[in-house]
Amino acid sequence: MKTSIVIPARYGSTRFPGKPLALIGGKSMLARVIEVAQAARDGRDDISVLVTSESEEIAAHAEDLGTRCILTPEACATGSDRVLAALQHAGECPDFVVNLQGDAPFTPPAVVRALIEAFEANPALDVVTPVHALSWDDLERLREAKKTTPFSGTTAVIDAGGRALWFSKNIIPAIRKEEALRAAGALSPVYQHMGLYGYKMSALERFCTLPEGRYEALEGLEQLRMLEAEMHVHTVKVEVEAGAIHSGIDTPEDLARAEAFLA
Repeated sequence: MKTSIVIPARYGSTRFPGKPLALIGGKSMLARVIEVAQAARDGRDDISVLVTSESEEIAAHAEDLGTRCILTPEACATGSDRVLAALQHAGECPDFVVNLQGDAPFTPPAVVRALIEAFEANPALDVVTPVHALSWDDLERLREAKKTTPFSGTTAVIDAGGRALWFSKNIIPAIRKEEALRAAGALSPVYQHMGLYGYKMSALERFCTLPEGRYEALEGLEQLRMLEAEMHVHTVKVEVEAGAIHSGIDTPEDLARAEAFLA
């Protein structure tokens, strides 16, 4: 199975211009994401890694890091649109595409591999994306972060089979009997979405032909376009280290939290 890991790295972020070039612990965000992709590819000759951006500055930085970068139009509406444009420009048509967003430098490589393996096990899937159950302490940290940056961090509700029912920048579900659940000692019932996607190539092509969804526009989440179009988004449950940062870095405040985490 041919797989492409494509990293959309947009310079012109409204909330954080130049974000992929920002330094975290003395290393650029893009360099850290490329390292994630390379580690996920390790030992596989059927997986390629590619960066795509609208910025020549980012393209030059990617090339300095030894990774090919395809320049794509500034008008690309989402990271997934940019990924498809890059693949078309490069003349590549993989079986499976991982959209590893350029603002997710703390994504464990094992999570990227889990998406690839989930599709290899079931090639009928349209889209796969990872989620992890939050500990109660991590849920409290997310609640605290949302007091200053309410659009950082995305949560998901899923059915018993792992199909995504909804995603939101709000923390869902609301928990009516939280104290009783805490006393039971289990993880919280809140799943945090990790911002990367794996697409069957035909599903990516379909997604990019769809108009922006109503709730996508309201929440700023491209995966809601998939749900509104009744695409099957399958979640892959992964385990992550409690207290670690695994969501994307959307704002300078998120960057400050990342620096504090590394310190």
